[in-house]
Amino acid sequence: MTASRTPLSRTELAGLLTDTARSVSGILTAEYPTPAGRSYLHPVLGPLAAGPRVIGELNDRLEEFFGEPLPATPAGLFTLASYASALGWLTESLAELTTSVDQICTRAGLPTTPQPDPDSVPPGDAEPTEPGFRFSALELAAIRTAAEAAGLTPGGYVDVLSQSLLADSRITDACTEISSGLREDAKYVLDEVTNRVRLGDGPGSLPTLVRSLLARMEAAE
Repeated sequence: MTASRTPLSRTELAGLLTDTARSVSGILTAEYPTPAGRSYLHPVLGPLAAGPRVIGELNDRLEEFFGEPLPATPAGLFTLASYASALGWLTESLAELTTSVDQICTRAGLPTTPQPDPDSVPPGDAEPTEPGFRFSALELAAIRTAAEAAGLTPGGYVDVLSQSLLADSRITDACTEISSGLREDAKYVLDEVTNRVRLGDGPGSLPTLVRSLLARMEAAE
């Protein structure tokens, strides 16, 4: 027989969501040493290293706070829905980041012809080019140095670095929206004078993160 537990107060529930938001935000500021030969991965190595640890901590916290018996109060159920949505969204986003990094590494490691000497070939064959965009001489020198260390052409280096920056932008957007939604839900739970949180049949009765996930699913259809 499962021993009964005292339901968490609204302050404790809000604190759980706020702490979770802080953990998710911390993924974006995580640092990880980047070898010179893999400098194009620098934007994503921090989140890639910190993400699994944060997910593990959130899973442990979920078991600690929401183990048997499950929450029975409206505030507890509301918090559980918000927390579970955040954890699922973060897990999915990290999986997408991992896939993107795998693809970047594959592109960087594809068999290529011998690397040309930037000083002995026409600029268009060795230098990165973007329509309507020009690199300064200083930027080109930095790109050439980084590309040489990575064993890539300057153009190839810019390509994989661009993909890395794009992947970083996606995980940043996801973590920002997740942490923002958690804080909004925490504020609602904490500021609600009674224990009657918005639980009903319409979308407006759901936690912020649940509504955000539903909107994403509808947009993808």
